[in-house]
Parts: sequence; structure tokens; C-alpha cells
Amino acid sequence: MSHGRKVMVGIAATAIVIVISLGFISLFSFPTFTGWVSYYLLCIIPMEIIASVTWGTQHPNFAGTLAQPAKGLSFVLLCLVAGLVIAPIQFATVGGAIGPPTPMLVMCTIVSVIITFWLAIMWGGWPFTKVIRNPLWAGLALLVVCYFLNYLLFRIFFNYDFMQGAPVYVASLDPHGLFNAWNALVFYLAVITVMFISINFDLWPFTKFPALMRQPVLGIIWTIAAFALGGLGFYIGVDVLKMDVVAFMVRVPVPFIFGTIIVMNMLQGSLFGNFKQPLKGVLNSFTAAAIGSLLALAYRSVAPMVTGVLKPGPPSYDYEIWLSSALLGVTFPFLIFHAEFFKLWPLKKKET
Repeated sequence: MSHGRKVMVGIAATAIVIVISLGFISLFSFPTFTGWVSYYLLCIIPMEIIASVTWGTQHPNFAGTLAQPAKGLSFVLLCLVAGLVIAPIQFATVGGAIGPPTPMLVMCTIVSVIITFWLAIMWGGWPFTKVIRNPLWAGLALLVVCYFLNYLLFRIFFNYDFMQGAPVYVASLDPHGLFNAWNALVFYLAVITVMFISINFDLWPFTKFPALMRQPVLGIIWTIAAFALGGLGFYIGVDVLKMDVVAFMVRVPVPFIFGTIIVMNMLQGSLFGNFKQPLKGVLNSFTAAAIGSLLALAYRSVAPMVTGVLKPGPPSYDYEIWLSSALLGVTFPFLIFHAEFFKLWPLKKKET
């Protein structure tokens, strides 16, 4: 497929998925959408990451060998079924079987996605993909460990004391961890944003040093870099510029992550394919930031028509929660469905 056609197909596919996503969101009231609906969709994303990254949509064999659109449908169904298994387990354990989903349950589920990104991409699934010969079982083992590790970290770092007295606060579910829960969540997002920046750079400058491009060395170095740069970005935005931490979240990491998915997955990294690194990465990153920010503004403009008027800012952060859920909770997994599971079928007829 030519460079120009890749761009046009990616733009068309993105527009279609966005329209479908907003139509889907419009079916639900604000409490239902940001509660049960977003919670369930968050529960399918770790499986989606494993299927697209660790398995490369080749496993399980019965799904990986199918032609489109059966292949795409099979992987979508696999993720939906995984969500039906994971959601009630998380609800009963982290959520204390209290409905609708509490902030503790929702935030723990959000960061499970980030932990899966970390282990599946930054660590390349190591050590599971090395010691378990069967890719299917390696991916499933990785998924289980992601949830287990995420729960441990959640108990250590998240604290909801600031919510005491609010109707949504459940004392028995509060881990009473080290940091304000909003700060912890947004720090996670800032760190994983560095991973997406690295993807825009095709892992430059790590690729200049062959000794770094093997696991677990790459995972260690990439993690250190992500913590350092992500932490610096968080410090500048929240501590130096004094941005509200949730406002920072929907202005910086959320749009950038969303924009990167469009640039690298939907447009197949084709915008600046003729450029060399690091210029290619700079152009990719600026474009991802611009696209993500513009689409965040577009979502904001249609929010009253899709869901209704939403109040921004503390204490409830209704608009910020809606925007994050709309971009990363719904449109993001739908984009990955189309780009990675369906390989942009039917706009793109053959996998390449």
C-alpha cells in the first residue's frame, strides 16, 4: 500500500471508529457510562494488549489462522469473554462487591492497563515469553501476573483519605497507601506516556546500543528512563506550573496517548516514514500531541450532545472523567480492535 493510501485509509478508519464510539457512548447516561460501562471496557483492554502485542494476533491458533473479518471478530470476542471473567473477579475483590463501581475499583482497573503496557511492551513479556515455550500460555501467565502485581502496587501507593465524607467513599476499600490516589493515577499515566514517546521514536536512542536491545536489559533501562522523564513531566505540570492534577491528566498524558494510537496504529506510522530518527520521532510526537489535543477539544464540544452538560473541576471532575473514559476507555480499545484485530478491514483488504 502506498504512503498516501495508508494515510487516507488511516484517517477514514479513525473517523469511522470515532463516530461509532460517540454513538456507543450516547446510549448511556453519565453515571452508567462512567460506571459499569467504562469499568467493563477497562477490563477487556489488558487482554487486548496481550492479544495484539504478546500474541501478535497469531494465538490462539484457531483465531490467528482465520481470514478477515472472522479473525478480527474472533479476537474481539476473546477480549469480551475475558472481560466477563475479569470484571466480576475484580468487582468482588478490589470492589468489595459494592455497586456501582467505586472510585477504588475503577482506578485499580485503570492502572491494570498501564501495568500490562509496561510488562507486555517495555519488558517484551519477559520472562514469561522466554521460559514458557507455548506463546498462548506465556501470554495468559503474563496477564495473571499483571493483575496480581497491579493489585499489590495499588495497595502500596493509592490513598483515598481525601474522599472521606463523600458518598462514594468506602472506608473498607481504601488501601490507605502512600499517595493521594489522583496523584498516583496521574503519575502512572505520565510514566507510561514516556513509553508512547519512545514508540514514536522507534525506541531511539536505545537502538543505537545493541546491548540494550535485549531483555531484561531493555526493560530495566526503559523503565528507569520512563520514571525519570515521566516524573519530571509530572513535577513540572503539577508542582511547578501548579496545574490541577486531573486537569493535567486530560491536557497532557491522555491526549498524547490517544494521539499516538492514531499516528502509530491507525496511520501505521506512515506520516513521516521517509525521515530518519530522531527527527522522525520529533515529528511523530508533535503530531500525536496535536491530533490528541484537537480530538480532545472535539470530544469536549460534542459532550453536551452525546451525554449532557458536564461540570469540570473538583470535587467530582465529571467532565474530566467523561473525557478520559471516552478517549481511552472506549475509543482507544475500539481503535485497536480495528487496527490490530481487523487490520483496518474492509478499508484495507489484505494484511501486510
